[in-house]
Amino acid sequence: MSRLPMWVFQLAWSLLTLLIAVLMGRVIARTVGQRLSRWAAQTKWKWDDVAIQALRRGIPTWSALFGLYLALGLWPIPAHVLDALNRTIYVVLWLSVTILAARVMGRLTVLYGSQFQQALPVTSLTEYLIKISVVMLGLLMILHGLGISIAPLLTALGVGGLAIALALQDTLSNLFAGFYVTVARHIRVGDYIKLESGEEGYVEDIGWRATQLRMLPNNMVLVPNKKLGEVIITNYDLPSRDLAVLVEVGVDYDSDLERVERVTAEVGREVMRLVAGGVAEFEPFIRYHTLGDARVQFTVILRAKEFVDQFLIKHAFIKRLLVRYRQEGIVIPFPTQRVYAVKDIPS
Repeated sequence: MSRLPMWVFQLAWSLLTLLIAVLMGRVIARTVGQRLSRWAAQTKWKWDDVAIQALRRGIPTWSALFGLYLALGLWPIPAHVLDALNRTIYVVLWLSVTILAARVMGRLTVLYGSQFQQALPVTSLTEYLIKISVVMLGLLMILHGLGISIAPLLTALGVGGLAIALALQDTLSNLFAGFYVTVARHIRVGDYIKLESGEEGYVEDIGWRATQLRMLPNNMVLVPNKKLGEVIITNYDLPSRDLAVLVEVGVDYDSDLERVERVTAEVGREVMRLVAGGVAEFEPFIRYHTLGDARVQFTVILRAKEFVDQFLIKHAFIKRLLVRYRQEGIVIPFPTQRVYAVKDIPS
């Protein structure tokens, strides 16, 4: 053993130090993480679960970096090289802390975003912006810790940012349009909207480039955010989710219109009370509007709790109305056409 070169012993001790640090990091992450998880399970908070999960991920990495720092001290490395290596470890350490902090903040934004919907609605775009803000702050702190002046860097970023903005006009247009749509709250996650071009569905998410619409057939449509700021959009959930349901009906000219109105309103009230999606406290009513070729036409006004409920309400109302009309002797005439035959007139 004494005949072996010194670097062999240094390498062995370095590897042993690094191995012990890695194992200690895993043991600490598991034992401390389990105890903290049991404690967090007894609380009503959500943030502690997220923080503990981040610690369990970060401790092994930080322990390995600490072991590497100790191992470097076992080698006769020139001061300037050792300083460069220590700076590298410092940067990697704080990068890992920054990334974990960004993940934690993004997760907390999703968990507690419902409490701040009025200030900033929670979408993947807002989650990305918060993560990017944390990462940028962490990078500035790392540069400051390395003794690098931030002011010249910000100036360079300003000049370079102009060139980047010119090269990424479409991407940035979608990004800012998505941010505007999110903050303006004209469109919210969960709203049912219809675009001028015909696409319609539920807003699943507003991303940094496109907004996801889930159509009723369960297909996903991606609409560029820029387009949302340019086209006419109908939002069926604003100013409130409930909406009027209009059903067109026609009865025979011999019908008693007062009786037709009373019977139709009774069927409507029954549907509002018994059919899922109906607004029970709403009082249905009808409005006559056309003297047609073979019928008196009118519109029945019902109300649904949200957009998709109108289909079941119309379905149930039409079925019940036909049964009730037959019982009351109210006739819905078939389409008719009167033809007059004219005899040939001799020339």
